[in-house]
Amino acid sequence: MNETRIGAGTVALSLLIAAIWGFNFVVIKVGVSSVPPLALATLRFFFSAIPAVFFVKRPKAPLGKIAAYGLFLGVGEFGFLFTAIKLGAPAGLSSILLQAQAFLTALLAAAFLGERLRAQNLVGMAVAALGLAFFAFGAEIGSGALNPLLVAMIVLAALGWAAANVVVRNMPGTDALGLMVWSSLFSPLPLAALSLAFEGPGRIGAAFAELSLLTLGALAYLVVLSTLVGYGLWNTLIMRHGAGKIAPFSLLVPIFGLLAASLVLHEPFRGLDAAAAALILAGLLVHVFGGKLGGLGGQKKGEVRSA
Repeated sequence: MNETRIGAGTVALSLLIAAIWGFNFVVIKVGVSSVPPLALATLRFFFSAIPAVFFVKRPKAPLGKIAAYGLFLGVGEFGFLFTAIKLGAPAGLSSILLQAQAFLTALLAAAFLGERLRAQNLVGMAVAALGLAFFAFGAEIGSGALNPLLVAMIVLAALGWAAANVVVRNMPGTDALGLMVWSSLFSPLPLAALSLAFEGPGRIGAAFAELSLLTLGALAYLVVLSTLVGYGLWNTLIMRHGAGKIAPFSLLVPIFGLLAASLVLHEPFRGLDAAAAALILAGLLVHVFGGKLGGLGGQKKGEVRSA
């Protein structure tokens, strides 16, 4: 597949998306404090589709792929993520662990789409992975804030996001906003069924009867900024540049997420966190620009292809 070079405009849009999604973890924490997580995810994707689906044209892509994207993103990523945060996963740390999707995306894209992994990509991933490890094992996991179940749920959420990225990359030229709106039609029903099964109509009804302006504001943020704006731009960049190149920019999300969680929720941000953030930034630079910075990607023998 043809891929365009990453320019300043793409970097700026990627930073904007990272900021929106970083603060999103604080918003999720606020939302699930009063609405059951699967019910909140149901509302998020219902209002991402309705009423926009009546005004936005269906994208020119197979319906099966549109449905797959909606299921991977809505049920796979956010079903697990919302539930993990409700069960006690810290917002800041969740934003870090979810970025395992960058590595999972690159690997899935190599395996299923034949995208190349160059030496610079592997080195960048390794450096960024070290930063993520500093975050995960040097922060709150040792205090018991994250148990193995919560870690597994967030990793499964990351896998859902990665699978959605790969589906998008396999739909070049598809209208990004149209994809986000129409794919959202396929998330609410399975999410609602899971909510009724695990959360129960009593909890759901009680939460809806006591919706506050703060909760409604959180829902509006999730629908408009995080879903329609964030994923609309994200999908556009992936279609233009490739999943393997764009996905690593999500490594900036935990930096914004940690800062937002520290300022709003008063979650700690220590010197070790700053060092880990620097490693993530360094890994991102090597991953995207390593060929220019050090010539790592210039030789074919440094490339890794899928079988």
